[in-house]
Amino acid sequence: MGTGTTESAAARPAAPEELTPGARRILDAASALFYERGITAVGVDLIAKEAGTTKKTLYDRFGGKDALIAAYLRERDRRWRSWLTSWVAAHAADTGASAQLLATFDALAEWTRQHNPRGCGFVNAAAELPDPAHPGRRVITEQKHWMHGYLRELAVAAGAREPGRLADRLAVLHEGAVVMRGLELVDDPVGTARALAELALREALPGPGAGGAAGPAGH
Repeated sequence: MGTGTTESAAARPAAPEELTPGARRILDAASALFYERGITAVGVDLIAKEAGTTKKTLYDRFGGKDALIAAYLRERDRRWRSWLTSWVAAHAADTGASAQLLATFDALAEWTRQHNPRGCGFVNAAAELPDPAHPGRRVITEQKHWMHGYLRELAVAAGAREPGRLADRLAVLHEGAVVMRGLELVDDPVGTARALAELALREALPGPGAGGAAGPAGH
């Protein structure tokens, strides 16, 4: 049931557009199972069964479980990046970078409602993949670095006095909101995080600050 040590370290999962129909079924089945049941609890036999294929096909297409885990996380990363940037572009493109920073929380609220009932897939996976050399762990690290960088870019565009510091704060609010959402300890953790983000923006931006620039949260 573990990740195993006999898998091909050189195997690299194909990009979505390069996947064969069988590989697509395997990745879809693995993604659902890994997120819903946990990575260590799911073996390749179950994945192959759910995908309607064989273990041989799984190994032929992905090289083994470690590479399949990385493919699952990479696919989730692609979906989240596309969701977030598209949401911000659609809902706050013409209202300024400070409003776009707040819109990232509105995008997160809808993402967690639709796709994250068990909390952040990357955080959940990180708890199960302690080895920093695991290919899935590297995807997680890259994803979190990208998220921080995206927030920093928006902070720079908004004219924040210390964009790196503001990005730090907003990244912590994003991560904390998702974790609390998964634990169901707070009624509206993303809305609470958004309200705290508004306070951080008021402090970080010159002049009157963000205030309610993006309007009320859409959740």
